[in-house]
Amino acid sequence: MRFVGLNLTVPHKLLALDMVDELDESAKVWKAVNTIRFEGKDSAGSWKPLGEFESSPGEIRAHGFNTDADAITRSLKEDLGLGLPGKTVLLLGAGGAGRTAALKLAEQGVAALFLVNRTASKAEELAAEIQERHPAVKVKVGYPGRKVDLLLNATSLGLKTDDSLPFDEGDFSLKDAAAVYDMIYRPADTPLLKVARAAGCRTANGLGMLLFQGAKALELWSGKAAPVAAMKTALEKNVYG
Repeated sequence: MRFVGLNLTVPHKLLALDMVDELDESAKVWKAVNTIRFEGKDSAGSWKPLGEFESSPGEIRAHGFNTDADAITRSLKEDLGLGLPGKTVLLLGAGGAGRTAALKLAEQGVAALFLVNRTASKAEELAAEIQERHPAVKVKVGYPGRKVDLLLNATSLGLKTDDSLPFDEGDFSLKDAAAVYDMIYRPADTPLLKVARAAGCRTANGLGMLLFQGAKALELWSGKAAPVAAMKTALEKNVYG
């Protein structure tokens, strides 16, 4: 169909790992694919982005990348002013986006990471992987029982305005979180963010993550620098009206 690429969201990021023809190092490291670039083989036998061909090449492949990981840390820094080294984080959700976030946070040198997931076994598997790859990071499955620098929601709870909160209020109080980041950006103001602001937390939604992963994806497809400022203005107009 001549698409130059695709952006993937939940629940496709993990499935795509086994569906693309080639994995970029970013997808191998974070073990999730959120960006696919279609490529064609030229007359010299080299693979190039499909957008560089004037006519359809005879052979086409799908190349999987992960632009989420860097987007998460950039958004946390720019939208919350949060540097990650030495911080304590409560992460909700261990699926595609949550898994990528957890591994990236560990790579960035957080001091402690608490993982909460509906299926505990998935959180336990992720915790074991983090311990193996980043042994200096303290990882625990379950709630912290103490204050944290950041609560990060990587679950889908909040996509609907009548969704329940993505954590158990009997096990954790938002008064113990300095900042709350919700990966959801539509609705822009989730139930979690509303309650977090009322509790005095610094808050941000996932618009920045969407922006930065999308900018990188556009660069992968086009080979040109993304107009981040224009993209941000368009996103904010679309989401906030």
